[in-house]
Amino acid sequence: MIYPPADRQPVVDHLHGHVVPDPYRWLEDRENPATRGWLAAQDDLWRGHAAALPRRDEWRARVSELTDAGTVGPPLWRGRRRFFLRRTARQEHAVLYTIAPDGAEETLIDPMEIDPSGLTTLDKWQPDLDGRLLAYQLSRFGDERSELRVMDVGTRQIVDGPIDRCRYSPMAWLPDGKSFYYVRSRQVCLHRLGTPAGDDIVICGAERSYGLGISYNGRWLTVSAPSDGGNDLWLADLSSSSPDRPDLRVIQEGVDAVTVSTVGRDGRLYLLTTLDAPRGRLCVADPARPRPEHWLDLVGPDPEAVIGDFAITGDSVLLVGWTRHAISEISVHDLRTGERRGEVPLPGLGSAGGMSTRSGGGHEVWFTYTDGVTPPSVHRYDVRTGQTSLWASAPGTVEVPKLQARQVVYPSADGTAVRMVVLARPGTGPRPTILYGYGGFGLSLTPSYSSYILPWVEAGGIFALAQLRGGGEEGAQWHRDGMLDRKQNAFDDFTAAAEKLIADGWTTAGQLGVCGESNGGLLVGAAVTQRPDLFAAAVCSAPLLDMVRYERSGLGPSWRSEYGSADDPEQLGWLLGYSPYHRVTDGVDYPAMLLTTFDGDSRVDPMHARKMCAALQRATSGPRPVLLRHENGVGHGSRSVSRSVDLAADMLAFLAAHTGLGDRRPADDQTGDRQGTNDQAHDR
Repeated sequence: MIYPPADRQPVVDHLHGHVVPDPYRWLEDRENPATRGWLAAQDDLWRGHAAALPRRDEWRARVSELTDAGTVGPPLWRGRRRFFLRRTARQEHAVLYTIAPDGAEETLIDPMEIDPSGLTTLDKWQPDLDGRLLAYQLSRFGDERSELRVMDVGTRQIVDGPIDRCRYSPMAWLPDGKSFYYVRSRQVCLHRLGTPAGDDIVICGAERSYGLGISYNGRWLTVSAPSDGGNDLWLADLSSSSPDRPDLRVIQEGVDAVTVSTVGRDGRLYLLTTLDAPRGRLCVADPARPRPEHWLDLVGPDPEAVIGDFAITGDSVLLVGWTRHAISEISVHDLRTGERRGEVPLPGLGSAGGMSTRSGGGHEVWFTYTDGVTPPSVHRYDVRTGQTSLWASAPGTVEVPKLQARQVVYPSADGTAVRMVVLARPGTGPRPTILYGYGGFGLSLTPSYSSYILPWVEAGGIFALAQLRGGGEEGAQWHRDGMLDRKQNAFDDFTAAAEKLIADGWTTAGQLGVCGESNGGLLVGAAVTQRPDLFAAAVCSAPLLDMVRYERSGLGPSWRSEYGSADDPEQLGWLLGYSPYHRVTDGVDYPAMLLTTFDGDSRVDPMHARKMCAALQRATSGPRPVLLRHENGVGHGSRSVSRSVDLAADMLAFLAAHTGLGDRRPADDQTGDRQGTNDQAHDR
């Protein structure tokens, strides 16, 4: 394959005694005419290759069909109203609805009505404590920088805003319904309706990624901010201090632990924390004495399960959400003593979360549920009867393939036991396989419905999800063991998963593809440059790849606590040890590689993929292609459904073509291959 020429320039940095070549630095500047010309040539190359991919249109049709299941979210209760998101078949974006006190369903925000092009997304929303006003954030072209507006729910009139630079800002309404706290340009501000944003009072001025919370009655404000290894957390009683100058008292500061807190209706401070409990524990304290030395365990840690959520009902019942090796559980406890009373019945071995209760209390808890063959649905648990019932199913009807899900335990390079879930149809012998991973920021890969995974399995392939160190599947220590100076553990876990799949006969190196996005793109880049012999193909989406310069663009500066900083001599050594861009070696037969980028991405700069693409195209010695798929008008996260379907279909078609699944149909005609209900087999 003939690639567009990319000039290698003699750019070299001398950093803390390291000589660091960077021949493609010119590709960092997307406005550079040379970059524009190179990118246009790469677009032409990709389009030509994509047009020849076998059954690309059939992949797209099947992904679209399975996406038509739609989505539905749990209700958020405010006063006598409830608010929720729902996306039906063929809708490009989820729509925000409210149910009025008379039971009538009303549309509040439909992004397609605001912008028929589909390039505007609803990023975040929060009603006031009475459900009378709604603060919400919109962004365009995927840039996620968000403008905040306030709507009168009854009249649908915009009564305030827009306020710019509110990227996914949390919002905490005060009881008067006339003011709220929010985060703008990484500062906590107090905004009063009808006043210019420029007059907003800055509550916390240090530029950090703040989180905000407000108690059910608006009395207690919590403010959090990430710190090295954990977060700092403060509490203010707004009944005894001015909202303009809340008396923020320290709950924890400079502690290697993550803690979230809220004040309940009983006046106690509830703290979900990893302090002295890497898998988490739930504590209580007096808000007047919020420091850790005054915390009392309400629900202690479990040696195998990670605590992640809790909900309090008006009947003095506490529900606690857990994941046990990435499978969800919800336990029932006495609110006063923490004594365990039982468990909430769940529909299967999947993922449950998003627990919500009525704003005024009550005996019901709503939560979401999904697994590999079940689209997200909302269930209702009645604490009086102990019964769980389906409250709202996904709005669309789809037929899903039968599959088996097996949880496989395997040793990593250092002997650590790691788990992965292998999804396949019944059968024997090696088959084309996609290995997917993330391994960062404490995020967990748990079972979920995917219109990307199911077509692959339906076509006869295998899909494996590796639960790597750096994620949160086994708690805070699992995260710590895959970050900073231990980041290589995540890569070792991933390559060990590939070796396990090959050794156990699931697949072969010639049939194995890998896929990852964002931090998972870094994972794929590291795996491909460290062990190119293990893989036939790779998809690397919105990736971090130049780890020496990642801090200089996007949200890179906020990720130093995860990766380290090139400004520190020791940490630069860690980064250079695995930075994929710097490990590309001439004369290696690299796997077929598809790098995907998005022009509006304000989190991970597309320059990472551009530079990596140029380096790999020059270095690879084999016939397998290295391609760049660049997309305009979208960003790192939310996008219209049709854009998501197109991306998924292209990724599947590419992986299929280069792992040997390309000649098979995404959906065959075998009798009984599909079903309309959850019939998932598990071998744990």
